[in-house]
Amino acid sequence: MMQGHRSDQELVRREALQKLRDLGIDPYPGEAYPVTTTAQAIRDGYDAESNPMQDVTLAGRLMSVRVMGKASFAEIQDSTGRMQIYVNRDEICPGEDKSLYNEVFKKLLDIGDFIGVRGHVFLTQTGEITVHVVSLKLLAKSLHPLPIVKVDAEGHAHDAFKDPELRYRQRYVDLVVNPEVKDAFVKRTRMVQVMREFMSSRGYLEVETPILQPLYGGALAKPFKTHHNTLDMTLFLRIANELYLKRLIVGGFDGVFEFAKNFRNEGMSRFHNPEFTVMELYVAYKDCFWMMDFYEEMIEKVAIELHGSAQVQVGDKVIDFKRPWKRYTMFEAIREYTGVDITGMDEEQLRQVARDLHVEVDPTMGKGKLIDEIFGTHAEPKLIQPTFITDYPVEMSPLAKKHREHEGLVERFEVICNAKEIANAFTELNDPIDQRERFEEQLALGKRGDTESMVVDEDFLRSLEYGMPPTAGIGVGIDRLAMIMTNSASIQDVIFFPQMRPEKKIVAE
Repeated sequence: MMQGHRSDQELVRREALQKLRDLGIDPYPGEAYPVTTTAQAIRDGYDAESNPMQDVTLAGRLMSVRVMGKASFAEIQDSTGRMQIYVNRDEICPGEDKSLYNEVFKKLLDIGDFIGVRGHVFLTQTGEITVHVVSLKLLAKSLHPLPIVKVDAEGHAHDAFKDPELRYRQRYVDLVVNPEVKDAFVKRTRMVQVMREFMSSRGYLEVETPILQPLYGGALAKPFKTHHNTLDMTLFLRIANELYLKRLIVGGFDGVFEFAKNFRNEGMSRFHNPEFTVMELYVAYKDCFWMMDFYEEMIEKVAIELHGSAQVQVGDKVIDFKRPWKRYTMFEAIREYTGVDITGMDEEQLRQVARDLHVEVDPTMGKGKLIDEIFGTHAEPKLIQPTFITDYPVEMSPLAKKHREHEGLVERFEVICNAKEIANAFTELNDPIDQRERFEEQLALGKRGDTESMVVDEDFLRSLEYGMPPTAGIGVGIDRLAMIMTNSASIQDVIFFPQMRPEKKIVAE
């Protein structure tokens, strides 16, 4: 909304702001307020006999007011929920002058204002836990009215703040009027904590690697780029942190992990945000088969810690993370869900299979991309329970080690759950000569028009030439995993501030 174009309600609140100042009341005091408890602590701890709570101080937003002469009931909402308060003008304004109560509490306080109250806890005649207020202080005036619940002629309530675009754009309002939204973010934080504790307890070191990189690498994706003025050079926002973490394995760490913000200049959907969170872990002297067991154990533990069970409700499905999970090779999964065995097929044969299966392809796609499109169209959507997909074609995996038994494949797995990838892992390629050849193959794909092909990172190749031990690595999509663990339908529901189109401005005529 354009500054200067304000609603009538906003203008009334600004008038109230000035009247408060005229009365000598600071609407934005700077001193600390001595909060001693929360709404949840009062609800959980109050007992008229054993814990009567005769002196409590709490603070929060004013969410409702029912004025009844010299007394009023109201609700305030803090980070733990709502608490009813009872205010009597004779107690918060002792003495002869009651005009301050009449002017301030009845006329100048609004829904959304932050207030602090001190008093004692009691039960109303209807059995509701309530704070009897003896002291009240305005802590911050709200100039913009909160969306309210509207009730139609039939008595049905309609939340005025359910539009997804408004909720994502104004998350600060969403969290106030839809407090259940907080639950998903609290669970997300707990999920990350469990993963962090799980890896740290095994001696792996949490590290940080560069976000601004001179070369983008570690994944097949389009980067964002920027310019560094002092160095007069182009830099890229990282699309992955893989190559830096493997440099640390070269440097002598046995296990390193990072919760990283990555950035990809690609499409957006309910499963994709251009800025997203990934956890990557690299462990020396292990392979991807070891990593399968490790990841399975970690995510089972996450589910149990968050839900008390390995079973998680996701929409109308129940996802069971109890080990062991089902395992398919990629070719087995394609054969299972299409009836076609693509083993040993060349590029033209794969292109024909794709056409026969009505899979969209284009001339830039090599064997790896064709196989990936067939799998993504026909197999991936059918994989609801957590499933390991293994043995990928070498063309799809330029950073993975060639399969020790099967020519043309690499030692790699992805975890598909609820029809989407939530993890990707390799036995890491540590042969510098093989790695250089893979990079050169990626360059050739780039010349064919593949905008997601990798570039040659000479410094990373040099690090491999110093020697990297056998290593297992995994990348875990934190946002997608959080969607599953919180039963959220969109990635925007588990990111506080998802990327949005520019807000349309309202210009007064």
